[in-house]
Amino acid sequence: MSIFNAINTSASALTAQRLRMDVVSSNIANAQSTRATVNENGEYTPYRRKMVVMEPENQSFKSYLHNAANTSSSQNTGVKVKSIIEDESPFKMVFNPNHPDANEAGYVEMPNVDPLKEMVDLMSATRSYEANVTTLNASKSMLLKALEIGR
Repeated sequence: MSIFNAINTSASALTAQRLRMDVVSSNIANAQSTRATVNENGEYTPYRRKMVVMEPENQSFKSYLHNAANTSSSQNTGVKVKSIIEDESPFKMVFNPNHPDANEAGYVEMPNVDPLKEMVDLMSATRSYEANVTTLNASKSMLLKALEIGR
């Protein structure tokens, strides 16, 4: 067992939460983008909300068994980003006949981004980030106190 496991775990969580905040900010920035991508027909499609999927760094039973028995010298703990996926919920239809992307009926497909939901996700990611910074600082403080024992 390494004395830096807590620091490594916090560092992996900080990296993952930072990416999560970046994705949320991208979603908020593109909440009104009606021409984000071009589909196979050559038509513009609105921006699709993106979400971060995380998973533990170790998922095998063997790795958990080794960690519990303290027989593994290279414990990979923490979290990693598995992927960034797109939300497949339908686009919002807004009546705006003067918009350049309006269809024949006057409706515009708007991105499936809900700013309220994004702000909640951003607050959650921020709180997780802050909690991991606190954990990192506590681990650092404990290691410094351990070094002072020999004085």
